Amino acid sequence: MRRIACTLFLLAASLGAAQAQQNWSTVDVVYVPTPYDVVDEMLRLAGIRKGDVLYDLGSGDGRIPIAAAKQFGIRATGIDIDAELVRQAEDNAKNAGVSKLVEFRQEDLFKADFRDATVVTLYLQPLLNVKLRPKLWAELKPGTRIVSHQFDMGDWPPEKKLERSGRTLYFWTIPPR
Repeated sequence: MRRIACTLFLLAASLGAAQAQQNWSTVDVVYVPTPYDVVDEMLRLAGIRKGDVLYDLGSGDGRIPIAAAKQFGIRATGIDIDAELVRQAEDNAKNAGVSKLVEFRQEDLFKADFRDATVVTLYLQPLLNVKLRPKLWAELKPGTRIVSHQFDMGDWPPEKKLERSGRTLYFWTIPPR
């Protein structure tokens, strides 16, 4: 029994090490859509205003960029690694009548250019949030607002944290350099 437990422990440890070395940009991330009421709350928390440029990282079916364009008339871009979800998001934007304001790109978040963002939204796995944080700090302008659905950014404390409909929302601002 002790030998089996030891073997299982070593197997689990080696799988964990392999996952830690894996390039996260190629990981198959399960798409879980943000409920529409949470989308609305994320946009409120971000303090969207005229002239903002929103990027949704891991945009799935495009509901956050589409809602931002419809509700606030701002430009919004969704970035997702899944080509089928990008096509679905483009169809959804067309059906919502916001295709002129919304763009969707199939890209790796860690290679994508979103430096012109004034607002970034995301609903990614916790480890992806933490891995993405240095890129956000390095490339986004001070004052850019970030709202995350459900997951924090490790040891970067949020400025605001809200509980809505059984979901947690986090808010940060890129600090001055």
